[in-house]
This record gives sequence, structure tokens and C-alpha cells, in this order.
Amino acid sequence: MTVKRRFFFSGVFATGLMLLASVPVLNAQQPEGEGLSIGNDDIGGVVASTRGPEGGVWVIAETTELPTKFVRIVVTDDRGRYLVPQLPGANYKVWARGYGLVDSPPVPTTPGKVVNLTALVAPNARAAAEYYPAIYWFSLLQVPAKNEFPGTGPKGNGIPETAKNQGQWLHLLKTDSCWACHQLGDKATREIPKSLGHFDSTTAAWSRRLLSGQAGNNMINGLAQLGPERALKTFADWTDRIAAGELPATPPRPQGIERNVVITEWDWADPKAYLHDEIATDKRNPILNANGLIYGATELSADYLPVLDPTASSTSRVKLPVRDPKTPSSGDDKVAAASAFWGEEAIWHSQANVHNPMFDEKGRVWITSRIRPSDNPAFCKEGSSHPSAVLFPLKSSGRQLAVYDPKTKQVTLIDTCFSTHHLVFAEDANNTLWTSSGGGGGAVGWLNTKMLDETHDEEKSQGWTALILDTNGNGKRDEYVEPDQPLDPTKDKRINAAFYGVTVSPLDGSIWGTVLGFPGAVVRLNPGSNPPATALAEVYELPWNNPEVTVRGFSPRGLDVDRNGVVWTVIASGHLASFDRRKCKGPLNGPTATGQHCPEGWTLYQLPGPQLHGVNDPGSAEASYYDWVDQFDTFGLGKNVPIATGNGNDALLALLPDTGKFVVLRVPYPMGFYAKGLDGRIDDPKAAWKGRGLWATYGTRTPFHAEGGKGTTSKVLHFQLRPDPLAR
Repeated sequence: MTVKRRFFFSGVFATGLMLLASVPVLNAQQPEGEGLSIGNDDIGGVVASTRGPEGGVWVIAETTELPTKFVRIVVTDDRGRYLVPQLPGANYKVWARGYGLVDSPPVPTTPGKVVNLTALVAPNARAAAEYYPAIYWFSLLQVPAKNEFPGTGPKGNGIPETAKNQGQWLHLLKTDSCWACHQLGDKATREIPKSLGHFDSTTAAWSRRLLSGQAGNNMINGLAQLGPERALKTFADWTDRIAAGELPATPPRPQGIERNVVITEWDWADPKAYLHDEIATDKRNPILNANGLIYGATELSADYLPVLDPTASSTSRVKLPVRDPKTPSSGDDKVAAASAFWGEEAIWHSQANVHNPMFDEKGRVWITSRIRPSDNPAFCKEGSSHPSAVLFPLKSSGRQLAVYDPKTKQVTLIDTCFSTHHLVFAEDANNTLWTSSGGGGGAVGWLNTKMLDETHDEEKSQGWTALILDTNGNGKRDEYVEPDQPLDPTKDKRINAAFYGVTVSPLDGSIWGTVLGFPGAVVRLNPGSNPPATALAEVYELPWNNPEVTVRGFSPRGLDVDRNGVVWTVIASGHLASFDRRKCKGPLNGPTATGQHCPEGWTLYQLPGPQLHGVNDPGSAEASYYDWVDQFDTFGLGKNVPIATGNGNDALLALLPDTGKFVVLRVPYPMGFYAKGLDGRIDDPKAAWKGRGLWATYGTRTPFHAEGGKGTTSKVLHFQLRPDPLAR
């Protein structure tokens, strides 16, 4: 296994103070010799302090005069100059934000003006730290030491006996529990809300806050996995030390190419809804839907797809139906205890529970959507003649499929025997839609969308398979032993696993997915010529406790693949990891190919940000939710660039594989950016940087934790990369 340490661009902070007047200029064109050319739809100027220009700080232009709230953010160059380009006509307020500073006074202005901004040095280190990303605060958490594992239970050190090592405890904290839904370390979590009431101890306060709202029972269940006795004390100690004045390390300012980024934000949805992710185009063809509408998924919070028209800065909704009125609803989840934000109100009401959208080649939007109660129809179950049910019958599925056609404005519901969670289209003649289950059910399902369009037969158009390893090594699928049975040299073996993330390799059409847990794995599924009868799997565990590796990694979540067939996944140890099957030296099937047989296929890249206190292994406190590979250079960093969601970094984290360096695409406003997915679209191949970009959304389940508090809505973001910080 190869290990590469991460690099990220850093800057030096100026610490002075200077008040500069806002200088409106009616004739916006500047002499070329001054190096700053302002067009009629731009705002530009200089940010400076008493020590000179402030390089690497953000300038934020915001307006509420368009149909939905609109924000555009740029970064100053090394001379403190900035240019906010191509603004829609409106009145704006403009201010500067940067590490080592507090916000400058907002200046009202309109496009076509030069506005020189104040740079206000933070009066103290505490005030400066209020602007730091959540990961820097989260890193202060003191994790139980390695020598405290295995845990000795509630009568011992409070760590569950099932937690055999520090990594296993960390994966529960980061990837498979708290961090999977929202940030830890933002102001809303590192402080105890006074509105919760008075408590005799911070431990008691934490115990009460975890019961809050409709997710209270889920949070308590997550706490149980960590060990309530020890976890509550750990969180309380963290909160108390911060309240007493402990501060994190200082983040670096944007440097180098990071200063060329332009970020545009639009509000969508409503304050009670949260977004999972969005879709802008067909993953296989990034020019599809050029300049078109962006669609989002509201998961458990609401029964509509939020829609953004980025050209008009307007929003709309697509109402989501269900097939059976008895379909469960998140509104049935009662409030365990009053929320500090919403009191006793149950704010989530969704039957559809839409999780993941995806465009097809016809411009339709496919979604994972619950359409009925979980009990499956007869054709899915034992006794059915359906080819997949004969081999692996399924009794239930928690979420099925739906498709929205923007041309007809119709939503079509599709029943599936298998549960759905994430979606991806194959590059094949049938436009096969592959799905993950989210981690349960033991099956991987697919839909032949070409057949469905031609026949409208949802039963015949779908299939699914269990994950079967070729442990007898004969190259074909045979009878198999079950996961709890020993290997049989004459048979294959089923693994009790299911996909969380899912992707299709453009190299050979194989299907790849992540398996949650510890140490977790990626699985390759070869459908064969006649799936499910010919479908065979290969499993590759993360390199943990393997004498052939020098650095350990564990617990994947999302994943994607590049055009070369290299799989990229984000893991709880604080890495972006690649797996290249072509590097494997040993046999890929047979009795020894059961997980730890190809450590040489893995390369780990340490994510930006500090490590947690008490963790000495390489890695970061970051717990990325998902990643996406820019196969077609939709952003401008090159083809096949993997991009992780920097869920603690308030950022997207783009890795330049040839150098091992990360480009941090940080979102400074509002603090609390937390993406669960992204994609890239090319609107105009001839328009250089202005015709391409990345799309993402604030995907936290708690948008009211973001800067602004209650009333803050999820936002759509467009990331673009200019050739320099002043390009128009």
C-alpha cells in the first residue's frame, strides 16, 4: 500500500487595521495600468489593513431583491484586490471576511461600482476563532486513548466491550453515527443552548440535548454504540474546555489557485426542510441540461423536490406522490424532547423520503423514493418465478424508485423489490440504473430503463443479486455457503453485505460499492452475461491491522470511479482513498481472496485539517460523507480529479492525484457548509471558466445549525474556477 500525506495551501495573516472609504464610481471602467477592470455588472476594489493589503480574504456580495436570496463570493489576491463578476442587477451589501479578522461593515452598493472595504482585525483570538470551520473546533475533542481499548463496559471505563480498538470507536463517532447527519464543532454543537434549561452538569446537559427533536431517538441509539457513560463525559469535557477558553489552531487562508474560486449561492426549500443533495446533469454527459434547472432531494423532511432556475434566480417545487396512502411518514416520528430551535413542533413530514436524484440521457430526473409500506409484492418473495427471486427472494424494501419528466411535468412511481439509496446509470445499451440499498438487505438491485420505457413492465425490467464470492476459484457462480458457514472448497460463499455508495466503472462496466462498518470494504460486482445467475463479487477490505501496510485506514462511506477504473472512497480515518485493482499481485478469487488479499491496491491521501486530540495515527478529524470524480473536467482542475465533501472543513476538497495536494474550496458564508453530494456541469464549452462549474448544496439535517440559526434554509452552490482572482 502507498501512503501520501496531504498538503493544503496556507497563507500568512495580516494583523492590522485600516478603515477605507467606500468609493462609488459612476464610470466603472478603470485604466488598464491600475490592473483592475470593473464592468457594468461587476463590483471590485481593495481590502486592506494598516499593515497593507489583505490577501486571501473573502468578499461577499449579497442581495434579497431577486426572486430568491443570492450571494456571490470571491477571494482577494495578494494585493488585496477583488472582483465580484457578472452580478444580476440589484442592490447589494458587500463585506470582507477572513481568518484573523472579524467581518467588515457591510457596504451598500450596486454593480458597476468600486468599493474599497475595511479590514477589521479581530480584537482577540477568541473573536477570530468564531469564524473557523467546524473541524478545527471538533479537533479539540479528547478521544479515548488506544490503551483504553478494548472497552470494559459500563462497569469499567464506559467504552463498550464491542469496541476493540480506537479506530472502531472513531468510525462510530464519525462515519456511521453523528457526523453522517450534521457537523460537530459548529457553534450550535460546541456550545450548550441556554434555552435547554439549567443542568447540574454539562454531562446532564449533553444527555438532554441529544434527545431533542424528531431525531432524538436516533441520536440516543448512536450514543449507545459509543457507550453513553464515556461518550457523554467526552462531549462534556470538550464543551467545558471550549467554554473555559481553549481555542483550536488557526486555519490557513486561501492561497494559490484557491483564490481563483467564485462561489454563487441561492436559497431554496424552506427553513424546516433539509436537503440531501442535488443533480444538475447526466453524470455520463455533463453538457446535458446546460443552463437548466437544478433538482434537490429533501429526504425525510418534505415531500417535494426543490428546483432552482439559476438563470432567473428563482425557485419552484415538484410535488411527490406515493402509491399507497398507508406509506409511512417521518411525521410519525414523535419529538422525544423539545428542540432548542423548534420546541415541541415536529418539523419533518415526508412519506416519499427521497434520498438521491440522478439525470438520465433523456433529461428525466430519477430519484430513490418510498412509494408504499415496506412489505414486498409477491413477485419478490420466495415462491416467485422471477429470476432474481428464485435465487435470492426479498421480503421487504424500505425505499423504491420514481422518475420526474420535466417535459410532461409527470412523476412516475416504480415498485422495486430491493431497497434503494444511491443511484447511478451505466454506460450501456440498456441505460441500466444501478442502486445501493444504503447498507442493509444483502442485495444489489438494478433497473433496465430501456425495457421499462418500451414495456412499462416494472417487474420484468428489474433484477437484483446477492453478493457471491468465487471462493472455489473456478470462474463461475455456483452453489454457495452462507456468511456464517465455513468455506467449502466445492462451493462459493455469500457475504452478508450491501452497498452504501455505488458507481459503475467506465473501463469494464463492473459495479462498485462501499460496505459500511469496521474496517469496511469496497466490493466489485461483475454482472456477467446473464445476471443474476452469472453475477460474482470481489471484496477488498480497507487496510487495517495488516502487517503489510504502514498506515491504517478504515470505514468507507461514499465512492466514485475515474475513467481509468480507479475507485475513490472517503474513509473515517480522515483520508481520501483510492483502490486500483490493476495493482493486485495475488489471485482475485479463490479461498484466500476474502478481503485483505490486495493491500497494494490502496493509496491513502490524508485530508486537510487537524487531527483529533488523542489520535496519533495519520489522518484528519475530517469525516467526509461522499466523494465525486470530475471525469470530464467540468471544473477546471483537469480530468479525473476526485473531490471529497469536506464536511468539517466547510468545503469541497479536490485532490490533484499527480501531486497529492488538496485544493480547498472553502465556503465562508454562511458558516456550516456541509455537502452530501455534488456534480459538475458544462453549460457552454466555448465560454472557458464561465461555462462550467461544480454544483452542491448545504446537505446537513440541521440547516438551523448554520450561521443565521432558525430560519436559515438550505442553499444551492455553484463553484467556478477563474484563471486568476480578477478575471471577469
